[in-house]
Amino acid sequence: MSDRFATRTHDKMKEVLMDSNAQGPTDHYFMIRGGAEVGNITVWETGLVGQEYIKTYGHYHVDDLPETYWILEGEGIALLQKRAGDGEDASALEDFKVVRLKAGDQLEIPVGYGHLVVNTGATFLVTKDDSPVYFGNDSASMPRHATYEPVREMHGFAYYVVEHEGAPALVKNMHYTLIEKEDLSDLPVVVI
Repeated sequence: MSDRFATRTHDKMKEVLMDSNAQGPTDHYFMIRGGAEVGNITVWETGLVGQEYIKTYGHYHVDDLPETYWILEGEGIALLQKRAGDGEDASALEDFKVVRLKAGDQLEIPVGYGHLVVNTGATFLVTKDDSPVYFGNDSASMPRHATYEPVREMHGFAYYVVEHEGAPALVKNMHYTLIEKEDLSDLPVVVI
């Protein structure tokens, strides 16, 4: 298999799911890495894991790296969050944002923000991004420009995106103790 291709398996995603015992597809999403100059393509499966929509694992960049996503196909939601203070306390956030996405949109990831993308549509969600990959020294699955540990430690982002009454809604991740500012777009917060 090419060192440019990787999948995110259900077993790995259990670390960040709302319900780690929920059944899901063998692979949640597929990545083809070309790096900043060629671009990276990600394709999300459709459907749910329990009540939660298929999503990426989520990560923070390890430095002041800007990143842009282009939505090529489908629809979804991006979750963006910035840790408070010096960022050492993964449970405290300065800011949390929900951004709805559809084919043709472009999403600029602000420096310092963790991010993940959720497929809320009935078709594959397909994106292109310009994050770097350092071939030879990097993993296509978890490249070294990103850190995944704070997300794993908190069992996901500050909110989970779930299907509620046929539409996306949010469920608060109770591992987070502080969110100073939040923009939830028009999504309701529900208790499941």
